[in-house]
Amino acid sequence: MRENHRTESAVAPPESRRPTPPLRPADARRAVRGAVARRAAPCAAEALDDALIVTSELTTNAILHGGGITGFDVDVDGCAVRVSVSDRSDELPVADKVLDGRDRGRPGGRGWPIVCRLALDVEVTGLPRGGKRITVVVPLT
Repeated sequence: MRENHRTESAVAPPESRRPTPPLRPADARRAVRGAVARRAAPCAAEALDDALIVTSELTTNAILHGGGITGFDVDVDGCAVRVSVSDRSDELPVADKVLDGRDRGRPGGRGWPIVCRLALDVEVTGLPRGGKRITVVVPLT
């Protein structure tokens, strides 16, 4: 069973209104939780937690570093959830050093490595009108 939640359409007729992407990570997590809950087979709580962490990191990074969330999709297909987050920036995500010049910890820089560690697949795609879409697949088993 495949569940879809789309807030962005690749091709929309000019007269149609485009759905608004989530404005906050909590909204995106709610969409993921709902899509997973509607699927037929139950999933492990830890697997759902992983998908929610990845969703939080992607949406937070889009807000902090990407000029805002411009699109969001979540699909549940089989034993995995696919989350896509689009933003305005053409810059590719990078893993920043988490220590400063004096070997002291600094805030930030941990999100992208967390996404890459928890996701089964990560794809970064440039968008035709600028910006990028990051799509990840997180297993639910």
